[in-house]
Amino acid sequence: MKSLLQLAGWSILTFTTGLTLAQDMESLPAYQPRETVSGVVRVWGNPQMQELVRRWGAGFQQRHPQANVVANLQGSDVAFAGLYTKSADVALLGRDPTASEIQAFEWIYRYRPARVEIMTGSLGQPEKSAALLMFVHKDNPLSALSLAQVDAIFSHEHLRGSEPITTWGQLGLDGKWKHRRIRLYGYNAYSGTGRYFRHAVLDDSRNLNWDRLQEFGDGPERKGKRIDAARRIHDALAKDPYGMAVAILTPGAAASKPLALAAAPDGPFVDATAESLISRRYPLARSVIALVNRAPGKAIEPQVAEFLRYVLSRDGQMEVAGDGGFLPLAADNARLQLKQLE
Repeated sequence: MKSLLQLAGWSILTFTTGLTLAQDMESLPAYQPRETVSGVVRVWGNPQMQELVRRWGAGFQQRHPQANVVANLQGSDVAFAGLYTKSADVALLGRDPTASEIQAFEWIYRYRPARVEIMTGSLGQPEKSAALLMFVHKDNPLSALSLAQVDAIFSHEHLRGSEPITTWGQLGLDGKWKHRRIRLYGYNAYSGTGRYFRHAVLDDSRNLNWDRLQEFGDGPERKGKRIDAARRIHDALAKDPYGMAVAILTPGAAASKPLALAAAPDGPFVDATAESLISRRYPLARSVIALVNRAPGKAIEPQVAEFLRYVLSRDGQMEVAGDGGFLPLAADNARLQLKQLE
């Protein structure tokens, strides 16, 4: 199993505890079935999970020859609808369900779906729940921000309690920076990524500083390839020394400098790395979740519970580590999620 981690390039990743990722994952128990199950587990989710779900299904079927994992991977919106229409047993989402989705489920069942984290979003792959970063131009001396400051810069409401921030001088910069207004670049506010940013940073504010904000969606093809929104954001920032951008990490964006972020106003300030995402120290790390229909006081269907135990075991998380995009859970978090299946 260690060879899978080494092939994925994770064997040298070291946590703040001093453990490597391989050692951390070795502390997870290998999968041991609670009971032998049969039947179909219908898994709905995003197309980007296709190969990973296939490997989970193959490993699960080795332990349960009479069970079968059937995937229908057409997107998060479709996956959640499959759950409340009884077409799916497990809905895999690279985001939390929206209020309207929860309402639709509750309208039918009168309770909320059960939620379990199964892996960590990527560092820099746009279709694999990538973490968001804040960027400034490479010539900008700023190195770190708190989420309250980001809120005060992007939102007109500044719901995190900070005073409005419109100039670089308010962030402590002097000289030519002091009186220059901060120009903003980011995702379309009503795209999936834009909604996540508004939820995670702006406390769901819809009242952004539109006069200073330029929004981007995926653009037209260039030389046969689609230009994604992150690339367009980084290209705009490269032309604006006084700009600030929210985007994912994108290879080749040499003019963009990522900032360390802090959840609390006084820190700690954390850079976005694979380790800080897995450990959840980075405040804008994203999770991939599994949602299942579990009535209060009732057990999860046996074949569904066994499948999720496999995914959260050392065996299942090793498969995540070998994905090359999605990241595994930290062992402590995986154990916590396993307890939620009881």
